[in-house]
Amino acid sequence: MSLNKCMIIGNLGRDPEMRYTPNGQAVTQFTVAVNRNFKAANGDWQEETEWFRVVAWGPLAERTAEYLRKGRKVYVEGRLQTRQWEDREGQKRYTTELVAQTVTPLDARPREEGEAAEPAAARPARREPAAAGETSDEPYTDLDDLPF
Repeated sequence: MSLNKCMIIGNLGRDPEMRYTPNGQAVTQFTVAVNRNFKAANGDWQEETEWFRVVAWGPLAERTAEYLRKGRKVYVEGRLQTRQWEDREGQKRYTTELVAQTVTPLDARPREEGEAAEPAAARPARREPAAAGETSDEPYTDLDDLPF
């Protein structure tokens, strides 16, 4: 039995960069900074930051590029993968990336510049799920959910 699973929570270090492969598949790359606080041997609190390279493919890549920006807090779940290539000088290079299967924003989506706050009356009413035993023709939709 094998398992390759990675889960991180951190902040985007830069805006996602999306491109398309020659066969038309979307791929988005971004970095996530994950902080760790610990008490050093001398008793002082220390903070260290680990940077993760993240890659998302297909529809997830498109949504990630559209909704995420530098500084946003995200939860990323996926698998680790190491790639190898040769640079221009012929040297072998390696990079380890987290290949995302899930990307979930953990903070409120910031408004665009100049966008006014939407008054509560203008927001659609939120419909709660049916109580136990009740039936409804319409499926429950949580309007606060982002398409991730």
